[in-house]
Amino acid sequence: MSDPLAGLAKRAGILPDYVDVTGEHHVTSAETQIALLAAMGFDAATPGAARRCRDELQASGDAPRWQVLTAGSAVTPTLDETAPWQLCLEDGGCLEGRGSADFPVLPIGRHLLTQDGARTWLLAAPGRLPDPPRAWGVTAPLAGLRTARQGGVGDYTDLARAALATAQAGAAFFGINPVHAGFPSDPKAFSPYTPSHRQWLNTLHIATDAAPASRGALIDYAAETRRQFAALRADYAAFQDAGAFDAFETYRAAMGDALQRFATHQALSGEHGPYWNDWPKGLRRADAPDVAQATVALADDIRFHAWAQWRAETQLARVADDLNAAGMRFGLYLDLAVGTHPHGAETWENPGLFAQGAALGAPPDAFAPDGQNWNLAPMVPHVLADEGFATLAAILRRQFQFARLLRIDHILGFERAFWATGDAGVPGAYVKMPLDAMLAVTRIEAARAGATVIGEDLGNIPAGLQSALKSSGLLGCRVVAFEQDVAGGNGFRPATQYDPQTLASFSTHDLPTWRGWRKGADIAAHSRLGHIDTPQRARALATRKAETAAFDALTDTRGMHGFLADCGSGLVAVQIENVLDVEDQPNLPGTIDEYPNWRQRLPVAIADYLSDDRLMHIASIMNSQERRNRP
Repeated sequence: MSDPLAGLAKRAGILPDYVDVTGEHHVTSAETQIALLAAMGFDAATPGAARRCRDELQASGDAPRWQVLTAGSAVTPTLDETAPWQLCLEDGGCLEGRGSADFPVLPIGRHLLTQDGARTWLLAAPGRLPDPPRAWGVTAPLAGLRTARQGGVGDYTDLARAALATAQAGAAFFGINPVHAGFPSDPKAFSPYTPSHRQWLNTLHIATDAAPASRGALIDYAAETRRQFAALRADYAAFQDAGAFDAFETYRAAMGDALQRFATHQALSGEHGPYWNDWPKGLRRADAPDVAQATVALADDIRFHAWAQWRAETQLARVADDLNAAGMRFGLYLDLAVGTHPHGAETWENPGLFAQGAALGAPPDAFAPDGQNWNLAPMVPHVLADEGFATLAAILRRQFQFARLLRIDHILGFERAFWATGDAGVPGAYVKMPLDAMLAVTRIEAARAGATVIGEDLGNIPAGLQSALKSSGLLGCRVVAFEQDVAGGNGFRPATQYDPQTLASFSTHDLPTWRGWRKGADIAAHSRLGHIDTPQRARALATRKAETAAFDALTDTRGMHGFLADCGSGLVAVQIENVLDVEDQPNLPGTIDEYPNWRQRLPVAIADYLSDDRLMHIASIMNSQERRNRP
């Protein structure tokens, strides 16, 4: 008789084993299977319980939960030719028929087919997104756009000014870290990659007339958050007194229940704390019994948070419009976080979609022998499929509302996601995700927006993922600092050998800057914090010295940026930290308070960008290699 636990785990997508980056083989234990199944909502603690859950899943039938079709083609889905079918199109239209002869050519979108009681989502997508033209752009930390003298936190007006300045220099895009909604009632939760909700915006970046609350090299988020929300409350009161509500009410009606739910969550956070797991039991999910009653008492606060979203969206949309009017080919380059906080607005609103008691992370490696827990809630794959990938589509659509270039962080999670169990004694495992469906939804939303998508494909890359990205027209990422030991040659990959269907940069926000890399600033930081001992530090510095010498041998008088300009990648990102000779990297993985992650201000004011010889020199290099911005 087959093992019911193994059978249930297989149906739920838990992989039986994996090979890590060092080549070590790991087998998924029964304890891990039970823990991850519990996080998905399955009781598999005993053989009998596992058998019942497995049988319930099998009873749902063999009809596929989804199928990918080419939009506009005559190809039909798999059908029972003798049974009637019903088709609900994404635009709300409904059709009926019998067999493939009656089946229509599907427009682009997510459509629901029902036949014999079985439901299948039909994902009608373009076969492939078009390749973008060769171009270059600049990436920068939005929060750090203010200098130490100016103080404060970079806002959406700063973003427009910085992006327009780089557009004048020839840049085709301006990229920033995620601007997803955060936790206003927890000023320590300022990492842009641990959001509360990825469909809404960070209101800390709304431009107001309030004076900065902090100056100096580092941002004081506690002070700036207090300053920002006092300013927003005052602006909201003035808005209420003015009585000109038409534009806001139109927005509020258009956003509907989704905005109401999010604003309700934010209002409840102000009353009970930032994380819903600490709230009274009757408020811990959007459909909980006490929420409706609470909304009556919090009506004005809910309206305030809806207004704050309207104001944030209005300002960010104006940035996108200004860049488009200036002829910037891509305009904003936004970043989509790989996951959401387990106790934020996104999981409160849709708890069944997210695993409870497990977190996204990474398996053990040389730098993290116990693995990594990113404190991000994973989506349960079969629930995501049952909802027709509606949440993924909505998240993507919101990013494309403002950007024609989008980076999806850790796109490896589209193929498989590593789930940490939350129990130090129980190792994590990989969970299979519906790659083809998620790529199809990405193509649907990107095609509607005329956008280009970049998948951050760094790390322990599953076999076949990069070819799947290429087939869909998504670009990969190539980090020059990582492109070493090519074919065992112990050197850097020549610029001409970079894949055209990629975006290249020297490093990332999680890696040392150009100047820091050359000096070994990251190695010094890890040594200072006790992450490596003295012999390890010496070996790492010796390796870095050899790396810098090897890279210098590849470059000409134009240096690292000349190498980037020459590389075969279709898109090239110039990091503002490398332009301005910043030594310390924005984020040091594996640290929280020990390092000033996401708090560093840039050393040059936006008003001085176009007079900065370093930026203009690098722009001239990029523009000479046929990467100049073209609308």
